[in-house]
Amino acid sequence: MKWIAMTLAALVLGMGTGYWLGGRQSRVAPASTAGAECEPMFYRHPMNPSITSKTPAKDEMGMDYVPVYPPGCGGREAPSGPAGTVAIDPRVVQEIGVRTAKVVRRHFSHPIRTVGRVTYDEDLLARLHPKTDGWIEKLYISETGEFVAKNVELLSLYSPQLVSSEQEYLLALKSLRILEDSPFEDIRKGAMELVKTSRERLKLLDVPEHQIRELEQSGQIMKNLHIHSPVDGYVVNVGVREGQYVTPQTELYLVADLSKVWVYADIYEYELPWVRVGDLAEIVLTAVPGRVFKGKVVYVYPYAEAKTRTVKVRLEFDNPDLLLKPELFANVTLHTRPKSDVLAIPSEAVLRTGIKEHVFVVKGPGRFEPRQVTLGVPSNGQVEVLAGLSEGEEVVVSSQFLIDSESKLQEALLKFTEIPPAPPGKENPENGKSSMQGMKGMKGMKPMEHKNAVHTGGKP
Repeated sequence: MKWIAMTLAALVLGMGTGYWLGGRQSRVAPASTAGAECEPMFYRHPMNPSITSKTPAKDEMGMDYVPVYPPGCGGREAPSGPAGTVAIDPRVVQEIGVRTAKVVRRHFSHPIRTVGRVTYDEDLLARLHPKTDGWIEKLYISETGEFVAKNVELLSLYSPQLVSSEQEYLLALKSLRILEDSPFEDIRKGAMELVKTSRERLKLLDVPEHQIRELEQSGQIMKNLHIHSPVDGYVVNVGVREGQYVTPQTELYLVADLSKVWVYADIYEYELPWVRVGDLAEIVLTAVPGRVFKGKVVYVYPYAEAKTRTVKVRLEFDNPDLLLKPELFANVTLHTRPKSDVLAIPSEAVLRTGIKEHVFVVKGPGRFEPRQVTLGVPSNGQVEVLAGLSEGEEVVVSSQFLIDSESKLQEALLKFTEIPPAPPGKENPENGKSSMQGMKGMKGMKPMEHKNAVHTGGKP
């Protein structure tokens, strides 16, 4: 008798569950007064909804077909409006905690906070290379970090090519002195052009002006070429030592002017629409507590970093006290230009499906309409609305996922009621010869056996 007791318990549990679900259904969408008088449009197979009948029927397992009522009957109120519009009892709306907000126009601003790295201003870097092959005779600046003033002598270089050019220049000067009184103008001009060309060659080899004047006055060939600093700055790198052979490819010195520095900041994709050249920037360094440095955005790079999915922005800062040292990290704040008169809604009102964004618009007490929207930039918990909403409309900002579920159910029911029912007592021809085709997944299953089983119908 154990199986009889189990059957009775299952029946009691099923009735209780049905009673509870019926109560919840009536609370979500109370039945209309005419609902009891409505008749089902058709009946559908309990396991395969595409199999229908115009009259009550049973499937092969003895289960009753499920009645399908038209909208407005069968315990469900028929909401008017676009597909997916939901009608919910106002009491249920209060119980599930639905909150709403107005679509308003507002002042939109979005300060961006990120991290940055201080580095050299590339426009103020000087890389020194010799213009000719030679050997380093003497290093006057040999340590990195030293400050050098503009035109300070850095090293002296011996170059055979330089010696040859000096000889040519001295010979040209001698020829000019001899031929400057010549009665032939062409000869005088030729001598002058030779001097000019020889002197220009020395300047192209970076021979400083004071050495050229010394050569002209003494008439003696100078063995060494002096290399001078082209800027005021700090020696970042010394690339040679005394006695070393160098070529034009050899970097002798790297000198950096630190009166201005750059800061590279990383901006995420969703913040990029806010950033423009000229925006004000502030940085704070751990190495300089209590000090805020002000600068501006000078360049937004036209590509993104593959690993971080960010875009680099270059900031420029004055550095008169040399407190901004290259390679220090900084906390960056960008004060982007605000937008005025922007139509906005709270960000939590938006439901994102991956393909489109939509919101639920309040159309009356307990009535909610789904609306697709086009969004702009976000800011401080708000998001710009480009299309889909008007000022003054009211949108749902909480519990919209529950409303969305009900909306999807309404759409599914509407599509389902459009299925043309089969003639009475016959199956829908679109579903094959037998309704058991919907049970193909149970083909290989064996019935449960019990030694006390009693068959109520059919063959044992």
